[in-house]
Amino acid sequence: QVQPMESGGGMVQAGGSLTLSCSASGGVFTGNTMAWYQRRPDGTRDTVAAITTKGMTMYADSVKGRFVASRDNAKEIVYLQINDAKPEDTGTYFCNKVDTKPWSWGQGTQVTVFS
Repeated sequence: QVQPMESGGGMVQAGGSLTLSCSASGGVFTGNTMAWYQRRPDGTRDTVAAITTKGMTMYADSVKGRFVASRDNAKEIVYLQINDAKPEDTGTYFCNKVDTKPWSWGQGTQVTVFS
């Protein structure tokens, strides 16, 4: 049972930066488009970024120009760099493969942006 493990969250002042990481064992990232999801304090969840196996990235309009997704397939790690953080970026961030049958969800990593 694959379960991604997210890390790197924390508290950051508005305008600051933070880099999240997501890992899983077993070579499961290879061949999968991966995405980052934000679960807001009100419980809603959105896809904020995705990255293909070739490194092509896609972003939600709300984070375009501020978030950068990247991956290291050799290390089986996916990253999400948050730049120019805004209070609305606050939430728990998860990663998973883009699939109709995603893996089990990890614990996520909490990001809190304060003014």
